[in-house]
Amino acid sequence: MTLGHAGPVTGRLAVRRGWGGGAAHRSYSVLVFVLLASLDNVAIGLVPPLYGPIAGSLGASQRLLGLVTAVSFLVSAVAAVGWAYVGDRTDRKPLLMVGTLVWAAGTGGSALAQSYPAFLAAQLVAAVGLGAVGSVGFSVVTDLISPRRRGLVMSFWGLSQGVGTLAGTLVGGLLGATDWRRPFWLLTVVGLAATAAYLFTYDIRRGQSEPELAGALAGGAEYDYRITRADLPGILARRTNRWLVLQGLTAQAAFGSLVWLPVLFAQRAEAQGYSAATAVVVGSVFATLFQLGGVLSIVGGLVGDAVQRRTPRGRALVAAVGILAALPFYLVLFFVPIRIDVPEGGGTGAVAGAVLASVVTEPTVGLSLLTAVLALALTSANSPNWFALIADVNPPEHRGTVYSLGNLVNGVGRAAGNGLVGLAFHGLRAAFPPPLNYAVGLAVFQLFFVPTGVMYWLASRTSPRDVAAVRDLLHTRAERL
Repeated sequence: MTLGHAGPVTGRLAVRRGWGGGAAHRSYSVLVFVLLASLDNVAIGLVPPLYGPIAGSLGASQRLLGLVTAVSFLVSAVAAVGWAYVGDRTDRKPLLMVGTLVWAAGTGGSALAQSYPAFLAAQLVAAVGLGAVGSVGFSVVTDLISPRRRGLVMSFWGLSQGVGTLAGTLVGGLLGATDWRRPFWLLTVVGLAATAAYLFTYDIRRGQSEPELAGALAGGAEYDYRITRADLPGILARRTNRWLVLQGLTAQAAFGSLVWLPVLFAQRAEAQGYSAATAVVVGSVFATLFQLGGVLSIVGGLVGDAVQRRTPRGRALVAAVGILAALPFYLVLFFVPIRIDVPEGGGTGAVAGAVLASVVTEPTVGLSLLTAVLALALTSANSPNWFALIADVNPPEHRGTVYSLGNLVNGVGRAAGNGLVGLAFHGLRAAFPPPLNYAVGLAVFQLFFVPTGVMYWLASRTSPRDVAAVRDLLHTRAERL
């Protein structure tokens, strides 16, 4: 397949100067795709806060509701590989609209479900549609952003996903307190609105952000290369791809264990004499505060962009240093003793307010927050540079597929980390009484960041050659006009 002319040059240039591709339209399109990435995670975070009401309404156990979440994660990750492969072969905009409609239909079906099997089936339908949003959307966004700014924009892409998960938890807990079906109806309407928003996004051409193709595309050419099954061995043989995909197993094992942070701080509160109910609020507020460091992934993206301009090893080195440098801060966070002073038996607002006040009144709490923010800020350099590296070392028609493969491995690693650390806590209980068993278990699982950092360092050695190979390939294709 080749680059070919696809219409009069004057017509194309005239369209790009107006709403059909101007700066405002491109910004709108980026915003839509970033928001859709967050909605993807809103849908994922919606169910867990509602396990109790849904289980009571459908006559099922909360354990079975937990199974719905686990299976949905797996189905979404597997479906994303299929969506991404098709997206790398065909027009992506209709595919994204279909995927969004599918998850909206599944979410609406969840609200209508009157039995556990019906709810499970609806959630699986939604999971299939959700697989399209991240994988195909990633491919589209990389074609909107030049290599010089990929780290920054990808940091917003990754941050939106974390915000979406928190928003899903919040929406589920607040709107679903009296009627668990209400948040599902709301998200269904939002999904339909998102589909309409797609209609007005810029028709993004594959490869349009690549400097090597700029002259050819401005001259009216069309980049019509598409992925084929024959490309798959070459994708897997690209050494940087292997490191970027494999690091997800160890990185996400460590990240997956961190969902137990609320339990660690709840156990610390109980050890100081607070009731279980008060301790749960304390743990939740502390864990939410500690997530603030994730916002600094924007800095990681900016630093990655800057260092990449100096050396082709830049992005991978920034990720490697960030991951490895975070380890000591996590250890301080887990083991530093803190003094918790909150009103026993007080309302959620009173307890949360006391925790927030303790950040400035209690030095140990302030130290814990500082170390948590630094740890998460450093590890957050991983996400935007991972996204940007995938785009840098793969031609446009391969990016969605490579992203989805990495996302699938990430899901396996996160599930393993989340599940195995629970077994580790139980096994450590004999030697270390709570809350020390949680601190030791979490500390052990952060050691998975060591091989992650090593893999990023190895990627920094292979990525210059792979980036150059992609640049040369695109330059050669552009010259074939």
